[in-house]
Amino acid sequence: MTGRPMPAACDTVRLDMTGTPMARLGDPPAPKVSATEPGIPAWSWRNVGVGMLPFADSATPELPLGRLLRLSLFQVTVGMAAVLLIGTLNRVMIVELGLPAWVVATMISLPLVFAPFRMLVGHRSDVHRSVLGWRRVPYIWFGTLMQFGGLAIMPFALILLSGDSRGPPIIGQASAALAFLLAGAGLHMTQTAGLALATDLAPAHARPKVVALLCFMLIVGTVASALSFGVLLKPFSELRLIQVIQGSAVVTMLLNGFALWKQEARNRNRIAEAPGPAFRESWAAYTRTGRAGRRLLAIGLGTVAFSMQDVLLEPYGGKILHLSVSATTTLTAMLAVGGAAGLGLAARSLNRGADPYRVAGFGALAGLAAFTSVIFAAPVGSPLLFALGVALVGFGAGLFAHGTLTASMSMAQGDATGLALGAWGAVQALAAGLAIASGGVLSDTIASLAASGRLGPTLTSPATGYTAVYLIELLLLFATLIAIGPLAGRSDAGQASSSAALTNLAGSTT
Repeated sequence: MTGRPMPAACDTVRLDMTGTPMARLGDPPAPKVSATEPGIPAWSWRNVGVGMLPFADSATPELPLGRLLRLSLFQVTVGMAAVLLIGTLNRVMIVELGLPAWVVATMISLPLVFAPFRMLVGHRSDVHRSVLGWRRVPYIWFGTLMQFGGLAIMPFALILLSGDSRGPPIIGQASAALAFLLAGAGLHMTQTAGLALATDLAPAHARPKVVALLCFMLIVGTVASALSFGVLLKPFSELRLIQVIQGSAVVTMLLNGFALWKQEARNRNRIAEAPGPAFRESWAAYTRTGRAGRRLLAIGLGTVAFSMQDVLLEPYGGKILHLSVSATTTLTAMLAVGGAAGLGLAARSLNRGADPYRVAGFGALAGLAAFTSVIFAAPVGSPLLFALGVALVGFGAGLFAHGTLTASMSMAQGDATGLALGAWGAVQALAAGLAIASGGVLSDTIASLAASGRLGPTLTSPATGYTAVYLIELLLLFATLIAIGPLAGRSDAGQASSSAALTNLAGSTT
């Protein structure tokens, strides 16, 4: 009988969708593909190309760079949706449409309702058995449809909110809430299953680099979308905004469809396989390893600290520093550029063996300097200092996100990758939603107290509400450092124990 030879330790080897043995973390790295062509000197200009690209070392023979970059397009649409929901629409509804900040913050945080289900989505995509032979693609595709639906409803909600109708205001607000909920839920589902698909396609030794590339593409999508929206919305008009949103819905469908084309191999034999472990069993095995409770607590605290400002930065620039719509939209691009720089530095440090928790801790330290700069920008009246603070917020958030994601990835192997990514994403999304909602409520409440004189004549400035939230974020960053400190230096031991536990769980179900 001919066929592909099996490894010696076949009892612990998991097969992928095509029946090929999956690579393990203990396997030797695959040989690197040379960027030079035979017969061409290494110094020739014709060899300057793919190898010079950022994260080019993420490519492997199993997952070439072209295919990986095409798959990463789903992250571009996620970044585009984030810019619209958190950046542009946030500013427009508060400043141009005059909605209270707490109403807008509540709408933006509505995807919080779906956030805990990211763990379930990840687990279900791990064990999904489809007659079509796919595991991840159905979840990515339905997430894309939900994103499209939310963006398609949004223009009509804005028309109602602008007062160009005779209907009651509650209809416009309910329509906008539904649009935010659909777009946010689709974003969560697409990102969770997409990251899991990427880790399925990549060999085990390259998965951290692949995830880093996907995070980088999220930043690229955010920067490109923010800059494009800034150009398209200058000068600003309601009609231009509606056209931008409708165009974004179409682009989302096209890019995600192209990203998924022939990525996941179809294996119709999966429908005959024994069902995988239940969610409760997989989750119990995951939480028993690597001090998962403290790790998730640190992720939650840090995410809250970096996310409370999401709904406030652009209104802060518009109301306090008197920046235009185009200028405040560009701030989102600066935030993303800072995030890209932090992500790149984190990837470089982690590739050299740095501890992921230490990288995340340095991100929290950068956040302390960032929010200090943002706070002092108001009394100094310096848009430049404010822009520097915004870039530092993105830089610190990039370091923190990459460090915690790498640590989470090391806690799960084999068929539990989706669960690990879902847990990280669920905690992060849940914390971000709570932070965004509480940031808007606290800002409005404290600003109202300050305007009425209840906080004293010194604090009657319009910037008081914003400053109070930024001070709370500073305190949360200190709490994050306290939570993450004991984890530093424990990632290797946690990875070993987690791998053993999850391997035993997977083996007991086969």
